[in-house]
Amino acid sequence: MDTIKVTNIRVYAYHGCLTEETKIGSDYLVNVSVTANLSKSAASDKLEDTVDYVFLNQVVKEEMAVASKLLEVVGSRILERFLRESPLIHKATVAISKLNPPIGGDVEMVTVEQSKSR
Repeated sequence: MDTIKVTNIRVYAYHGCLTEETKIGSDYLVNVSVTANLSKSAASDKLEDTVDYVFLNQVVKEEMAVASKLLEVVGSRILERFLRESPLIHKATVAISKLNPPIGGDVEMVTVEQSKSR
Protein backbone atom coordinates (compact mmCIF):
# COMPACT_ATOMS: atom_id res chain seq x y z
CA MET A 1 0.00 0.00 0.00
CA ASP A 2 1.00 3.56 -0.68
CA THR A 3 0.19 6.84 1.05
CA ILE A 4 -1.02 10.25 -0.07
CA LYS A 5 -0.89 13.08 2.48
CA VAL A 6 -2.34 16.56 2.36
CA THR A 7 -0.91 18.60 5.22
CA ASN A 8 -1.77 21.82 6.97
CA ILE A 9 -5.03 22.59 5.21
CA ARG A 10 -5.90 25.96 6.72
CA VAL A 11 -9.58 26.52 7.47
CA TYR A 12 -11.58 29.08 9.40
CA ALA A 13 -14.61 27.40 10.96
CA TYR A 14 -17.22 27.64 13.72
CA HIS A 15 -16.87 24.49 15.82
CA GLY A 16 -17.14 24.31 19.59
CA CYS A 17 -19.35 23.98 22.62
CA LEU A 18 -19.04 27.62 23.68
CA THR A 19 -21.40 30.20 22.16
CA GLU A 20 -18.43 32.45 21.35
CA GLU A 21 -16.78 29.70 19.30
CA THR A 22 -19.83 29.28 17.09
CA LYS A 23 -20.21 33.04 16.59
CA ILE A 24 -16.61 34.21 16.29
CA GLY A 25 -15.01 31.09 14.81
CA SER A 26 -11.44 29.85 14.98
CA ASP A 27 -8.47 28.90 12.85
CA TYR A 28 -7.89 25.19 12.19
CA LEU A 29 -5.23 23.05 10.58
CA VAL A 30 -6.31 19.74 9.07
CA ASN A 31 -3.98 16.93 8.01
CA VAL A 32 -5.17 13.94 6.04
CA SER A 33 -3.47 10.74 5.03
CA VAL A 34 -4.94 8.01 2.86
CA THR A 35 -3.62 4.56 2.04
CA ALA A 36 -4.28 3.15 -1.42
CA ASN A 37 -2.70 0.97 -4.07
CA LEU A 38 -1.05 3.51 -6.37
CA SER A 39 0.66 1.03 -8.69
CA LYS A 40 -1.93 1.52 -11.46
CA SER A 41 -1.59 5.31 -11.45
CA ALA A 42 2.20 5.04 -11.23
CA ALA A 43 2.13 3.05 -14.48
CA SER A 44 -0.67 4.88 -16.31
CA ASP A 45 0.07 8.50 -15.33
CA LYS A 46 -3.72 9.10 -15.30
CA LEU A 47 -5.55 11.10 -12.64
CA GLU A 48 -8.55 8.74 -12.69
CA ASP A 49 -6.29 5.90 -11.50
CA THR A 50 -5.32 7.60 -8.24
CA VAL A 51 -6.79 9.37 -5.24
CA ASP A 52 -7.02 13.00 -6.31
CA TYR A 53 -5.66 15.27 -3.57
CA VAL A 54 -7.90 18.06 -4.87
CA PHE A 55 -10.83 15.80 -3.87
CA LEU A 56 -9.32 15.26 -0.41
CA ASN A 57 -8.88 19.01 0.12
CA GLN A 58 -12.41 19.74 -1.12
CA VAL A 59 -14.02 17.22 1.26
CA VAL A 60 -12.12 18.73 4.18
CA LYS A 61 -13.22 22.27 3.30
CA GLU A 62 -16.86 21.24 2.81
CA GLU A 63 -17.12 19.26 6.04
CA MET A 64 -15.26 21.87 8.08
CA ALA A 65 -17.86 24.41 6.89
CA VAL A 66 -20.61 22.46 8.71
CA ALA A 67 -20.55 23.66 12.32
CA SER A 68 -20.39 20.99 15.03
CA LYS A 69 -19.79 21.05 18.75
CA LEU A 70 -17.09 18.35 18.63
CA LEU A 71 -14.17 17.89 16.28
CA GLU A 72 -14.76 14.14 16.51
CA VAL A 73 -18.01 14.60 14.60
CA VAL A 74 -16.30 16.60 11.86
CA GLY A 75 -13.49 14.04 11.58
CA SER A 76 -15.97 11.20 11.33
CA ARG A 77 -17.83 12.94 8.50
CA ILE A 78 -14.60 13.51 6.60
CA LEU A 79 -13.53 9.87 6.95
CA GLU A 80 -16.95 8.57 5.90
CA ARG A 81 -16.91 10.68 2.75
CA PHE A 82 -13.37 9.65 1.83
CA LEU A 83 -14.26 5.96 2.00
CA ARG A 84 -17.69 6.38 0.38
CA GLU A 85 -16.61 8.61 -2.50
CA SER A 86 -13.20 7.15 -3.35
CA PRO A 87 -13.19 3.35 -3.73
CA LEU A 88 -9.39 3.32 -4.07
CA ILE A 89 -8.90 4.38 -0.43
CA HIS A 90 -8.25 1.46 1.95
CA LYS A 91 -7.56 3.50 5.07
CA ALA A 92 -7.87 7.19 5.93
CA THR A 93 -6.62 9.27 8.82
CA VAL A 94 -7.62 12.83 9.65
CA ALA A 95 -6.15 15.12 12.30
CA ILE A 96 -8.03 18.33 13.06
CA SER A 97 -6.22 20.95 15.14
CA LYS A 98 -7.93 23.95 16.71
CA LEU A 99 -5.40 26.76 17.04
CA ASN A 100 -5.37 28.82 20.24
CA PRO A 101 -8.27 26.95 21.87
CA PRO A 102 -10.23 28.75 24.59
CA ILE A 103 -9.25 26.42 27.43
CA GLY A 104 -7.88 28.89 29.96
CA GLY A 105 -4.19 28.46 29.29
CA ASP A 106 -1.37 29.20 26.88
CA VAL A 107 -2.02 26.30 24.49
CA GLU A 108 -0.94 26.41 20.86
CA MET A 109 -3.47 23.85 19.65
CA VAL A 110 -5.57 20.84 20.47
CA THR A 111 -5.80 17.99 17.99
CA VAL A 112 -8.25 15.16 17.42
CA GLU A 113 -6.90 12.36 15.22
CA GLN A 114 -9.10 9.57 13.85
CA SER A 115 -8.66 6.69 11.39
CA LYS A 116 -11.03 4.46 9.52
CA SER A 117 -10.44 1.44 7.27
CA ARG A 118 -12.60 -0.51 4.88
